[in-house]
Amino acid sequence: MIYQGECVSGGLCVGQVLFLHNPIAKEYIAKDSKEEFERFCIAKEKALIEIQKLEQKALKELTQEEAMIFEVHAMMLQDLDFLESIEHKIMQENKNALEALSKTRDEFYALFYNMDDAYMKERSADILDISNRVLNILTGAEEIELTKPSIIVAHDLTPSQTIQFDRKYLLGFVTKKGANNSHTAILARTIGIPALIGVNFDENNVGGIGIIDADCGQFILTEDKKVIEEYEEKQAKLQEQKEKLLKLKGQKTQTQSGKNIMLYANIANCEDAKLALQNDAEGIGLFRSEFLYLQESDYPSEEKQFKAYKEVLELMQNKRVIIRTLDIGADKKIDYFDLQYEENPALGYRGIRICLDRIEIFKTQLRALYRASIYGKLAIMFPMITSVWEVQEIKKIVNAVKQELHKENQEFAQVELGIMIETPAAALIADELAKEVDFLVSGQMI
Repeated sequence: MIYQGECVSGGLCVGQVLFLHNPIAKEYIAKDSKEEFERFCIAKEKALIEIQKLEQKALKELTQEEAMIFEVHAMMLQDLDFLESIEHKIMQENKNALEALSKTRDEFYALFYNMDDAYMKERSADILDISNRVLNILTGAEEIELTKPSIIVAHDLTPSQTIQFDRKYLLGFVTKKGANNSHTAILARTIGIPALIGVNFDENNVGGIGIIDADCGQFILTEDKKVIEEYEEKQAKLQEQKEKLLKLKGQKTQTQSGKNIMLYANIANCEDAKLALQNDAEGIGLFRSEFLYLQESDYPSEEKQFKAYKEVLELMQNKRVIIRTLDIGADKKIDYFDLQYEENPALGYRGIRICLDRIEIFKTQLRALYRASIYGKLAIMFPMITSVWEVQEIKKIVNAVKQELHKENQEFAQVELGIMIETPAAALIADELAKEVDFLVSGQMI
């Protein structure tokens, strides 16, 4: 059986499947509501202590940013709306502590998961996490401990589940739900294991040997020994290749003739930048800024963009970071831009054409970029250029933004301006375009 999903962390693994069920509330009649609520309060305090321990574990094994996940959990577990919902179900509806918590978990999970805002949607996993932790304490359930290499399969995985598993036995994750920028997805990438989300597996048939081919977005359940051996061989080759690449870390990037070259990485967010640094990237060749727009339900503010650019520039410690301005259209649709249907969107209204048409959106991004420029070595690249006129218009807008910032006493640094040569028109006039900018980047021709 082959299931398709979305890759949130690349790689390949083969191993025994372990399916995780969410805790189910046991049905019983609450004899004394006050006692039931006290039971919940005691379990909640024990959960807070466990969360503090997980935070310390994350600080030792991961980073401060990953450890902050558990600070968020502690805050959510003490949220008044969450606690009042549980108290009301126990004291007013005469439900037992397990049922009250379980119903509140499901209500709050659905509330967050159905939100349009990507950040708020991701909090649904945190609701699941804190609720299930308290439920396990109330029922006396033991935490699952891995004793052999396993692929974890679940409806959704919580950050604390992710970090608690013994890494030497943890092969990969497969979930029905989840989000690309959820804490669990970030942790999977940090740990370096394959992970898929959005896999609509049949939980009645989950078991036996599983294969995650994350780069192909596939989760395979099979008993065919030939198929298993084929993927095990493929996995061994990938591991061998990975070990060879690891030996190159720390060495100079040179050709066989001794010429030094710069090895840059392409990223979509700060987490990608961290991985780039871990793998010896000497800079960022392409920061796809459109992902800041794709993960929002409305136009990201100047301040939100500024913080994102600043974070990456600071992280890269004065290594060159080339940020591409908004490049949407074609396969990258954003509902709130309200773009009309086109027969061939790849050659239509996209990239710089949208920016030059919707100047205020463009200026907001440029302001954020220039404000962030003092925190590192920034270069700005403009996509889908087809004429010298477009570049000249861009430069006029850039100068207007710089004048605005200067009047507001906002600091900004000298920034390189470049363009992508990715259209036939740009390729034909590359010599003329080169006179207008500081650098050219060759892109995939459309």
